[in-house]
Amino acid sequence: MLKIGLTGGIGAGKSTAAALFTARGIPVIDSDVVAREIVEPGQPALEALRERFGESVLKDGELDRAELARLAFADAESTRALNDIMHPAIAQRTRELFAEHADAPIVVHDVPLLAENGLEDDYDLVVVVDVPAEVRLQRLVELRGMDEADARQRILRQASDDQRQAIADVVLDNSGTPEEFEERFADAFQNVIEPAARKA
Repeated sequence: MLKIGLTGGIGAGKSTAAALFTARGIPVIDSDVVAREIVEPGQPALEALRERFGESVLKDGELDRAELARLAFADAESTRALNDIMHPAIAQRTRELFAEHADAPIVVHDVPLLAENGLEDDYDLVVVVDVPAEVRLQRLVELRGMDEADARQRILRQASDDQRQAIADVVLDNSGTPEEFEERFADAFQNVIEPAARKA
């Protein structure tokens, strides 16, 4: 099995790349989906978040994601506390999902904070979706309707573009059109990913 770590800054277009892998029949383990699963009512991680951030992160017994984000991204210490709760639980569920796909020749793990957490050695290949920070900021505000100050703060809390590029085996530039991105993806898939999978 070739294990691919897929990452990129917020607003870069990781989900677009993930969809292109999925279209080729390749299993994609989405860290965001796993992160939602582990904070469902009754899960230990949800209780840990309530203890650390207070009752306001719960709404009718379920996680209020907007409130958690507001509190967790307010300062570096709070962000670390969030990561300390979420990452062990995410890691356990992720191991289970990789085991379910043990026979697949390629498995992609979509990991937003791969660079931030020094996880590059966990993968055979690291694929980075790359878009300059200012372009990502514009997309977050215009396409996702995020507040500009909030979007800028989230970008600053993540690894820099240079830090992500430094750990990349494949850099996919997504600053152009969707068609251009698909062409770059297809080229990287044919010339780097498929050959690596044959050797794995």
